Amino acid sequence: MFFVAKFGGSSLANASQFKKVKEIVLADERRRLIVVSALGKRNKEDSKITDLLYLLHAHARYSVPSDNIFNMIKERYLEVKCELGLNCDIDAEFDEIAKRLTKDAAADYIVSRGEYITAKIMAEYLGFTFVDAQDVIAFGYDGLIDQARTSELIDANFRKYGKIVIPGFYGAYPNGAIKLLSRGGSDITGSLAAKAISASMYENWTDVSGILMADPRIVDSPKRIKQITYSELRELAYMGANVLHEETIFPVQESNIPINILNTNDPKNPGTVITQDCDDKSQIITGIAGKKNFTSFTITKSHFCRKITIIRQILQIFEKYKVNVEHIPSSIDSFSIIVSSDEVEKCIYDLVSDIKKEKEVSDVQITDQIALVAVVGRNMATKAGISGKLFAVIGNNEINIKTIAQGLQELNIIVGVDNKDFEKTIKVIYENFVA
Repeated sequence: MFFVAKFGGSSLANASQFKKVKEIVLADERRRLIVVSALGKRNKEDSKITDLLYLLHAHARYSVPSDNIFNMIKERYLEVKCELGLNCDIDAEFDEIAKRLTKDAAADYIVSRGEYITAKIMAEYLGFTFVDAQDVIAFGYDGLIDQARTSELIDANFRKYGKIVIPGFYGAYPNGAIKLLSRGGSDITGSLAAKAISASMYENWTDVSGILMADPRIVDSPKRIKQITYSELRELAYMGANVLHEETIFPVQESNIPINILNTNDPKNPGTVITQDCDDKSQIITGIAGKKNFTSFTITKSHFCRKITIIRQILQIFEKYKVNVEHIPSSIDSFSIIVSSDEVEKCIYDLVSDIKKEKEVSDVQITDQIALVAVVGRNMATKAGISGKLFAVIGNNEINIKTIAQGLQELNIIVGVDNKDFEKTIKVIYENFVA
């Protein structure tokens, strides 16, 4: 029975945080595979090492002097090493980076050094074996992770060494060239590792005590979610809840490995447990999340056109411009295509022009400044009248609902409101259904 423990940048910001991590890891013998991010911010004014490395690469690419940035990054690592009394050769690591920091340097290599050096330090500090992600996170030349090969490599190293530290956020192509995951990708590394060794738990350590039921910047002191299903988490993450990288769930879900979101600064807090099924019935609503800035294209069709035909034709236009569609609410003679405003910012006039060329289209209307708010909860399906109560609460607070989307599973209800009513909508829902 083994645990995979992933520690984010906030858990590794300085030597004091490293000491907390060591105490956590050594407190439970089951924590034998550790995944780390690069050093995070020490305070609000500080910079993440990953951001500094991206900046360092940009300076090199455009031949802008970058000694100050390079030295700033190096000093952060030397400071941690010295405070922890370690022997790892930081100077040699940065000599290698300096040698490869040319105008043609690969960004993926430069940026990956944040996790790489952090993992080297952590491995020595814990007395574990360092295993380079370049050697175990296998990408194909199509840019996708080869999960079977990755599992084989991680498991082999784990069986060989027993206790290992792996850098997050990157892997390598078959030719050895480093390939970054998307930002937040260390979560995915941890998930892949948990699946590879058939872990009984994937612990994700950060600076919050689990997942909150709403954004604390909008709702004062929202409650912690004790248990949540993979599906609910996916819905909340998709609608803007900043929890885990959304691709984290797939590897562990396939093997039904629970994820526990925990706080490095409050390790006794039980956090939030994410599983396939949950038995917690204490809340009708699991969480509330949302995002601003959506645009709706409302298309009115001619009376003689089949709706399925015109919808297919219009969707092909959005596909042509590589615009992802969020929702398609419809009525007898019209339907709306709701998309993120950012995705159509540069092509909106071309989109409208192409839509109007379709002979079955009689009118196109655009509405922007729309916010989508999702109410997510596995227990909603067992309570009659939740949708009606939700709409009544919103209406009674003089908030105009522009669009509604709800699946038959009743896992979530999504309402569209004006951007200006976004925060108010989340507050009134929380106050009436949770608080």
